[in-house]
Amino acid sequence: MNKDRFYTDNDLLNSPDGRTIRILSEYFGPFQRLRKNNIKDTIVFFGSARLKSRSQAKNALTNKSKNITASKLAGLKRDLEMSNYYEAARELAFKLTKWSKGLKNQKRRYIVTSGGGPGIMEAANRGAKEAKGLTLGLGITLPKEQQLNQYIPNDLGLMFHYFFMRKFWFLYQAKAMVIWPGGYGTMDELMESLTLIQSKKLRKKIPIVMYDSDFWNNVINWNYLVDKGVISKSDLNLFQFCDTVPDAFNFLTDKITKTHIQGPNF
Repeated sequence: MNKDRFYTDNDLLNSPDGRTIRILSEYFGPFQRLRKNNIKDTIVFFGSARLKSRSQAKNALTNKSKNITASKLAGLKRDLEMSNYYEAARELAFKLTKWSKGLKNQKRRYIVTSGGGPGIMEAANRGAKEAKGLTLGLGITLPKEQQLNQYIPNDLGLMFHYFFMRKFWFLYQAKAMVIWPGGYGTMDELMESLTLIQSKKLRKKIPIVMYDSDFWNNVINWNYLVDKGVISKSDLNLFQFCDTVPDAFNFLTDKITKTHIQGPNF
């Protein structure tokens, strides 16, 4: 007779019948970890996992093969150009972390948070670490296993199986977001956030920065959506375009101060 307790039965926990328990663990586990580290809220960076740092992109271009094809050479040059976003995300994360560390509060506020992987995610965690602050990474298990980047403290690298639980934790603690150039995943996270805010399912005020107006206006024709009546003109007020790190920093710290530090969400 099997005398093991059910909550130690791995066959049960990993079976379809254990799904509810697994989902609950992805709620209570992060909650316990954040409470342990005294983290009250976050600033979330979303963006492409494919972008490289400037040094990585330069090295790849410098050390290119002599027989490189024209298309691959163009890709390396594009990577160097796109590395500007990596460095900007790193700088903004650094500045926001320095700012948050200067706030007078017993709890750790406005912790820079990313999806825990490479690219923009790495840049965000790296900048925060370079500012000697805490930084959070919410990773996800994928068929091509995604590893947490090296800039996340061991205790604050949270790995998820369920996308919807990971998304919950992105939004639940967030007091601001920065949306960097990215692909399907970035746009998914952006649109879900805007939908929840637009429909008032997410009631707290969350300033959203869309970094690089030229990129985002080429990706999404916002005015066309308004002209066709599928969104309201007022919906364009749910986010702010910023084209430089100082502009993004000033907008975010001003909005957070007015809304969360001095305002109704404090």
